[in-house]
Amino acid sequence: MAQKTVKLKIKKGDLVQMITGARQERGGDRGKQGKVLRVFPESNRVLVEGINRVTKHTKAGQSQGGTKTGGIEVVEAPVHISNVAVVDPETKKPTRVGYRTETVERDGRERVVRIRFAKSSGKDL
Repeated sequence: MAQKTVKLKIKKGDLVQMITGARQERGGDRGKQGKVLRVFPESNRVLVEGINRVTKHTKAGQSQGGTKTGGIEVVEAPVHISNVAVVDPETKKPTRVGYRTETVERDGRERVVRIRFAKSSGKDL
């Protein structure tokens, strides 16, 4: 059964913090911050730099240049979007995201623009 896709408040390039999981002192990722590398809206997941790193075994092979590939590599795995929160640029703490509309004049025409902001400090994201 296909999941319903909803508008996500987290975008590629946002600085986010893990808000769930094991604590860092126990080897977990809770409290770690990283940049969003990719967003998967169909599964409500995000790929975050340095968070949820997993060991992946790849089959050995040869590239066109003759170099050997394969072995054990550590890569990031996607995490569910509900487990991360956007970081406020002012306080460097997790916050919720709000939207406000402003009219901006461009090329002699007025346009309505939606602007994302951090709810805790009011700063634009």
